[in-house]
Amino acid sequence: MQPTSASLLDDRGVARAAAHARATDAETLADQIALTEIAAPPFAEHERAAEMLERFLSAGLAEAYLDEVGNAVATRKGSEDVPPVILSAHLDTVFPEGTHVGVERSGDFLKGPGISDDGRGLAVMLAVARALAEGEVVTRRPILFAATVGEEGPGDLRGARHLVSSVGAGHGAAAFISVDGAGLDRVVCRGLGARRFRIELSGPGGHSWQDRGTVNPIHALAEVVGRVTASPPDGHVDSSIAATRWGGGLSINSIPRLAWVEMDCRATTEQELQRVEDRLHGVVQHVVANVSARGELQTDVRRVGTRPAGFTDPEGPLMQATRVATEAVGAEVVLATSSTDANAAMAAGIPAVTFGGGGQAALAHTPDEWYRNVRGVDGVLRALYTVVLAAEQSDG
Repeated sequence: MQPTSASLLDDRGVARAAAHARATDAETLADQIALTEIAAPPFAEHERAAEMLERFLSAGLAEAYLDEVGNAVATRKGSEDVPPVILSAHLDTVFPEGTHVGVERSGDFLKGPGISDDGRGLAVMLAVARALAEGEVVTRRPILFAATVGEEGPGDLRGARHLVSSVGAGHGAAAFISVDGAGLDRVVCRGLGARRFRIELSGPGGHSWQDRGTVNPIHALAEVVGRVTASPPDGHVDSSIAATRWGGGLSINSIPRLAWVEMDCRATTEQELQRVEDRLHGVVQHVVANVSARGELQTDVRRVGTRPAGFTDPEGPLMQATRVATEAVGAEVVLATSSTDANAAMAAGIPAVTFGGGGQAALAHTPDEWYRNVRGVDGVLRALYTVVLAAEQSDG
């Protein structure tokens, strides 16, 4: 099968699969609700993973298991023994343990933490698996379905990283497709990298009046934050530095012994990320060396998180397949930059994209996150078509 809309839509098996996806839209929505209502806080996705494993098996994916890091993985065989295409969605949410994860209906609105990000992606992945089985679609490449752990925040893409590593089921894959959230037009082909740091400054401390003039870690740290987040003098615009958490001090009338801040640094290339990291260290060293107060400051700058940057050729075969699939459902691709599971694949040299699973959504990462199933089935069809087209592409 060549990656053209005509051949895609003319294929009998794919047409049957698409018809099944349309007919079972309500089942896809029910999956989305049921999976969202299983708590999956960071580093505790096991219950949702176990449920995904059962649903993979029910969808006709016989080779299904939990891997070493907790990803739920299943394989649909291809006609040839060649590297697979990966279709993924992430299990975890940003919400801590104890968050109420019930989904509320109000008309055609569904509201609940994670209902779109990534309850929608998980449901779409299951819908694609069922549709392929119903259409008896035979693809040249195997299709590896993966519900991954650790996509959000401190998870640092640990599930996707393992999946595409030398010991993962997706090592050497031909393509990686991530369904994340809602929507039909936005396609991520540039992976926004991140490095996260915790900076601690410590000094002798003391009484705020009696020991006035003693070096103050909070004062110094405030200068660090001010300097490092100011517009860079060299005019780089493909990076950002944000202070995201701050703490320290014993009481309102004490000079603190310790102050700390956490910084989120982002850039579109590994080279730019390194430049940002070097700048951060340089500012800390400069400020500490030039403190004009009694006592000395001790520094501890630790990297506490990292996400690799990456890039997929917007004119390459995977993006061609994605465009054809997107246009087949009446939408148009809008290229985007973001940080998703696709970063891990890009960094491993695997062409990768991330796109939404149809529908409308907003307020992600808040308890008021909502989803409307407007053209939701088109998101399933776009994922189905993209996977089938990518699974037919040659090794060259």
